[in-house]
Amino acid sequence: MTADFWLSSGHHLLDRTPEGRLEVTDDFLRAYLARPEIRPVEESCAAELALHRSLIADPRAEVPPERLAALGDPDARENYEVWLGFRDTLAAHSTLEEGYLALVRSGTGRVPALFIDQLVHLILRTMLDGCADPTRVRAAELLFRPQRVNIQDGAVLVADEETVDQRTRDGGFGSLGRLLSENGTAVRGVDLDVMTEANAGLYWERSDRFDMVLEVGFPKPGLDALCRVLEQWVRHMLGVGVRIHPVQRIRDERWVWHVGLDGEATAIMNALYGGEEVDEADMARVLALFRLEFDDPAAMLPRVAGRPVYMAMAMTGDRKLRLKPQNLLVNLPLAEGGRRP
Repeated sequence: MTADFWLSSGHHLLDRTPEGRLEVTDDFLRAYLARPEIRPVEESCAAELALHRSLIADPRAEVPPERLAALGDPDARENYEVWLGFRDTLAAHSTLEEGYLALVRSGTGRVPALFIDQLVHLILRTMLDGCADPTRVRAAELLFRPQRVNIQDGAVLVADEETVDQRTRDGGFGSLGRLLSENGTAVRGVDLDVMTEANAGLYWERSDRFDMVLEVGFPKPGLDALCRVLEQWVRHMLGVGVRIHPVQRIRDERWVWHVGLDGEATAIMNALYGGEEVDEADMARVLALFRLEFDDPAAMLPRVAGRPVYMAMAMTGDRKLRLKPQNLLVNLPLAEGGRRP
């Protein structure tokens, strides 16, 4: 029996289809109503309190524009508008996966990035259910949690940004550490465990702490684990089989398609593909290159069928890494009708 993990994803609030996909439930929608952006405060007007009560009772209830207009707080009104649009998109589809695809294909617009990351968190938790490899599950965190990058003696190490920031503020001593920091007392620096074969099993009991460092340099197990996650992500979301392998460089005179796994990588790969000069500082921010091949070339656009797709991930100038897994779903050269609806 494999360990449970990522309880913070809220995956217990959703139902599963026989195919192993997620069905949006009323309890899942109610969880958003408990968020601080939506939950009423002491100053909330009677109209806002009534709206919140009615949505708790029926989170799928229709809310006409005039009822939103009656809210006295413009910020609360805007928050409800955003949430209702998000809710309506998810509710209009039979699975959470389809709702997520609809959001990213149409452009997320006003939907907070946090909401999109939460959907990815949930989908990955379901997709990885039963996975016995903690390295693969840790690698999957890169798809929904921003990372800090540290390069030491050629090793590319990534650590959860929020965890690093928290440890930096309080030195790992919680409220005591914050108090000492506020009073100018030095506290110890960030001290996180690097995942190794010897300690990887500890991941399961601390998965919701997001406090293990992963090495993702070429050709380390962490990078291979990320490749397997990305393969599974494409298969789960699009129903298309692909094989992804890390490469050290791109040597292909017939380079016809590429996908950046984040904004930085997209800009760099676009420049290289267009024959532009990319300076050394920008190239040094590229952390990994990948080659993706379709199991069935017929699933690709005819003009590129059988050709590899090259991918990259890159950090920002201040050494942050924020992958956009939706890039891999909306930018692959799929043949017409090759996308799962």
